[in-house]
Amino acid sequence: MPGAPVGGVLIVDKARGPTSHDVVGRVRRALGIRQVGHAGTLDPMATGVLVVAVGEATKLVPWLTAQDKAYEATVALGTETDTLDAQGRATRSVAPGEALIEALARSRRGAVDPLLQAALDAERARVAQVPPAFSAIQQQGVRAHVRARRGEHVELPPRAVRVTRLELAACSVSPPALSVVLEVDKGYYVRSLARDLAGRLGTVGHLTALRRTRSGSFDVSEAVSLESDLAARMVPLEEAATRALPVARLTERGARDASCGRPVQPDDLTETRPDPCAWLDPAGRLVAVGQRQPDGNGKVLRGFGGH
Repeated sequence: MPGAPVGGVLIVDKARGPTSHDVVGRVRRALGIRQVGHAGTLDPMATGVLVVAVGEATKLVPWLTAQDKAYEATVALGTETDTLDAQGRATRSVAPGEALIEALARSRRGAVDPLLQAALDAERARVAQVPPAFSAIQQQGVRAHVRARRGEHVELPPRAVRVTRLELAACSVSPPALSVVLEVDKGYYVRSLARDLAGRLGTVGHLTALRRTRSGSFDVSEAVSLESDLAARMVPLEEAATRALPVARLTERGARDASCGRPVQPDDLTETRPDPCAWLDPAGRLVAVGQRQPDGNGKVLRGFGGH
């Protein structure tokens, strides 16, 4: 099988249909390497940026996953599904009221109608969100979607979320639907947005299209298809780390200590902030992800020794 770099990141433009796990499997086979993971699941229906970590870069996944993400989404109004998206089974219909239909019509012609604006404003102010029952969240060791498919009642507690941007991009009257662009933090479910936004408009809804346009600093404009020469399109390990994290420079002595997992002395570490940083040696190679401790010493969180 073809060889692969020791580590790097692929920015894949996922097509509609495959799961994120399917994409990981395709990358493993194409590059001939087992150590592959992704940073933030995309549902089968969704398209767009899926950050895939290869080799040593899989150690970066906790920090890649934690970054904010941007989406384009379309919500159909009037029908609810069990999965909150178009792949689910219809469970309830609530015809949009006359006021909502008129608001959609007015918003198509000009400024966003106050009814729609109020619903968007409420979602922008959201600090907690109830995830969909069909999700990978575990309860008592079992993923919620497994229980939901068994027909069990799944009730998940709200989780803290943050919405940094939410704007109406388009809307239609027949069929009634909204398209939005949004930027959110880790853990936010756009399928829940479809449920909650529709609820504030006096109806029900589900997601019919979702495209992730950005994951952290990785943008859809640089994404590649799985049919591309993946090895040639890999973002190098050091670049991926420095795009995901602040950078700290180590002295030669600091690099030796970090590569052995030892604490790094304060004078051997340039960055003073207490956040996790990408630690680079004097030659610019990634030695570790580390963090300065209250006593001033640096602590290795993950070491990189494969290159």
